[in-house]
Amino acid sequence: MRDEPHQPRNNQHISEQEVLRKLREICLALPGASETVTFGHPTFKASRKTFAVLEEYKGELSICVLVGKRMQDVFLKDPRFYRTPYIGRRGWVSLRVHSAPLNWREVKELAAGSHELATKPALRARA
Repeated sequence: MRDEPHQPRNNQHISEQEVLRKLREICLALPGASETVTFGHPTFKASRKTFAVLEEYKGELSICVLVGKRMQDVFLKDPRFYRTPYIGRRGWVSLRVHSAPLNWREVKELAAGSHELATKPALRARA
């Protein structure tokens, strides 16, 4: 996938299927990644560890990623992010898909960082 610049268009019109298509392309390009469905949500895993989820929570479509407990507060200062329900205490944040134009380069970096944290036990212990 080529890096797409920050797009000025309104995300209100991007469909869940289009978000999933792009997220799938990003996530499945990472080493050992696979896709499954967990609790009805498209879920991306590597080494049996989840690193990204596309979910709708309380009517809001979001991309969930692991950023680690240390970095979580940095993300939560940005109104596009919120603490992921149920697993947020483990360092997960959710990016609101329709809160601002998605920057697919940022999503790619978030997915790669989450993949690395989820699959490398030493990093996970320090996060």
